[in-house]
Amino acid sequence: MKVKDILAAKGGDVIGIEPSASLEAAAALLSKHRIGAVVIRGAGGRLAGILSERDIVRAVAGDGAAALARPVGQAMTRDVVTCEEEDTCADVMEQMTARKFRHLPVLRDNALIGLISIGDVVKQRVDEIERESQAMRDYIRTA
Repeated sequence: MKVKDILAAKGGDVIGIEPSASLEAAAALLSKHRIGAVVIRGAGGRLAGILSERDIVRAVAGDGAAALARPVGQAMTRDVVTCEEEDTCADVMEQMTARKFRHLPVLRDNALIGLISIGDVVKQRVDEIERESQAMRDYIRTA
C-alpha cells in the first residue's frame, strides 16, 4: 500500500494557518477540527512549517500562558519532513516511528496535496491485514 491509497480513502483536505497567527488561535483550530497538527502556509501557499500539539505544549512549558500570544511562526517546526504519494505505508510508518512524529505532509511536485497521520497509516495497514485474512479464510473454505 502507498500514501496515495491513504489519501484516496481520507481525502486531501489540509487545515492550514498563517505563521503570524497566535498559538492560541492554532490551538483553537486544532480543537475545532479534532486534529493533532496544522500546516503553516507561507508565501504563495507553500509549506513553511508544521505545528503540532507537542509544539504548543513545549512553548507553554517554556513561557507559560504568555506563549499563547506568540505567533505560530516562533513555535512551528521549520524543517518539515515530508513524503510523496508513491512512498509505501511501511516506509512512512518506519520513518514516523524512528523520528518520533505523528504527521507527515504529502507533496507532489513540491506542492502540498495532503497530510497523513500515524493513525491513518495504522488504519490502512489494519484494513490491509483484514483483507488478507478474509482472503485466506475464503481460500480455505473453498479448498
